[in-house]
Amino acid sequence: MKKIILFAALLMGMTAYAQQDPLFSQYMFNKLLLNPGYAGSKEVLSIDALDRFQWVGIEGAPRTFTFGAHTALPNNKVGVGLYAYRDVLGPTINQGLMGSYAYRILFPNSKLSFGLQFGFKSFVYDRSKVNTLEPDFTFDQAYVQRYTPDANFGIYYYSNKFFIGLSSKQLFQNEYGYVMVNGTSTYTRLMRHFYGMAGVAIPISEYVSLRPSFMAKFVKNAPLQLDANVSLVFNDQFWIGMSYRTEKAIIFLTEFRITEKLRVGYSFDMYLNELQPHNKGSHEIRLGLDIELFQSRMLTPRYFF
Repeated sequence: MKKIILFAALLMGMTAYAQQDPLFSQYMFNKLLLNPGYAGSKEVLSIDALDRFQWVGIEGAPRTFTFGAHTALPNNKVGVGLYAYRDVLGPTINQGLMGSYAYRILFPNSKLSFGLQFGFKSFVYDRSKVNTLEPDFTFDQAYVQRYTPDANFGIYYYSNKFFIGLSSKQLFQNEYGYVMVNGTSTYTRLMRHFYGMAGVAIPISEYVSLRPSFMAKFVKNAPLQLDANVSLVFNDQFWIGMSYRTEKAIIFLTEFRITEKLRVGYSFDMYLNELQPHNKGSHEIRLGLDIELFQSRMLTPRYFF
């Protein structure tokens, strides 16, 4: 029954303009996945890997892995980056590789960055991975694979005390997936995703700061998704926080800086909607590494988030 429910949800996503970007609970730690203007903002070579296990306990549930790196160049006005992702949902695999370029306008205590990403994405549908109680011939094609170029744009304004970002992804809106349903061609089009985000650092004491942030995502013909987070940071070493997502999910997250260069993070999503009895939540594990490539000009490797 779980397989049937999941596959029905998949069919609706393939024929409607649903939200197509992978979901992340630790977006505030690596915003390169959402906004190309973020490239180079940490002033060091920042490498980040994240593995997300969504809806644990439901067979065929989403599993997403991302790997990215970005840095500012020696002229301090340009940031570059690269990220790859692989998102598996039942019989479908979405994956891509995107390169980032950001030009930064430098102010005395802040920076304004304009970023562009360009790359390629692929969509794979493998009917052999669909299990049904009875033979089903709804889909005439057993295997579909499609490649398409894509581009993203973002604006990111930040200092070591706040950040504000606006971005739009999947600008080309290319046709992506393709299947034959009852003899009729059905296409999935990549819809533009719009993101807004902001956060601020509020000192509580010499060693503790409060860091609220939020993220909003909008896609045509899909409900607006809001993610609000409140976190406490202790001595810039240990981070603990909680988020609420409008799809009725509560997220608990933490980050720990093991050394000046190495950090690990974890988050757990607990659902309050109809999915609650059928899964054991969602988990994200993240590993980050900061390396000073241009030490002669480096003042500090730390900026907000």
